[in-house]
Amino acid sequence: MAVTAGWDIAAAVRAAEKRIRPFVRQTPVESSVRFGELVGCRALVKLENLQHTGSFKIRGALSALLALDTRARERGVVAASTGNHGAAVAFAARRLGSRATVYVPRSASATKVDAIRRLGGEVIIHGDDGIEAEIRARRDAGRAEMTYVSPYNDPAVVGGQGTIGVELERQVEDFDALFVAVGGGGLVSGVAGYLAERRPGVRIVGCSPENSAVMDASVRAGRVLEIESKATLSDGTAGGVESSAITLEPCRLLVDDWIRVSEGEIRAAMLEFIEAHHLLVEGSAGVALAAFLKAATNLGVERGVIVACGGNISLETLRCVLERQSRA
Repeated sequence: MAVTAGWDIAAAVRAAEKRIRPFVRQTPVESSVRFGELVGCRALVKLENLQHTGSFKIRGALSALLALDTRARERGVVAASTGNHGAAVAFAARRLGSRATVYVPRSASATKVDAIRRLGGEVIIHGDDGIEAEIRARRDAGRAEMTYVSPYNDPAVVGGQGTIGVELERQVEDFDALFVAVGGGGLVSGVAGYLAERRPGVRIVGCSPENSAVMDASVRAGRVLEIESKATLSDGTAGGVESSAITLEPCRLLVDDWIRVSEGEIRAAMLEFIEAHHLLVEGSAGVALAAFLKAATNLGVERGVIVACGGNISLETLRCVLERQSRA
């Protein structure tokens, strides 16, 4: 039983799976001959870039909203996000007859902010970093007696993200390593907590951009650190982590290895994937892909799964990635 920091993550995942199954896609797992050739092992990619709203985040958002009673949903929900979580909360709220207010930092991708608005979310721009938006969103939600839906600091959200592990158990008979991009740690905590019970031999690899590796550094320090994040292609994992994050202990206890990748490595991995699979991925997915290319051989991986966690890349960012690669 994967009990961490006083709560059973695997049980939370199973409960979330029952709640959200009618609303989410079981995304495909695709073999990647190219990535396997590059490191000399079998490579599989879980295509969460094909999920509703283009990201795994819809799993946690739906899990959280479905766990609320009717009156709480009627009052509306509040979220803070650099983009994908906000879009997921807006989608879930509209699907369930609620309303969503989403706080985003000024650094948020304009493409992702537009997506939140298109899905019916009210957008409020606040702060330069995701953690500033989170603090303001929590405060305002309390004052308005609305429910704050954290991108990672909520057992229902972590449980929802962990349903990727349930699908992997169904879809992949045997794998020995899982590469997951880490921001606040909700995705890796949920999947690792579930697999610790169901597939205890799987090595969990947490992947971070060098320019914003807050959870990685916090795990090494044993406490949540306040670290300034630099600009990164992986805007979905960028920014600070709440000091009360319930994901710190699961990340500390359940993640076997931490890999950091440079912006150049992220860019190269994204382009490699786009060319080989003819599918778009965003920077956070590029982090996991890059970490696989960088570390799979040294870790002795024989059959690795990479979570392509999102595909919401703006045309401007994609153009920048392509132009910089052509000049390299």
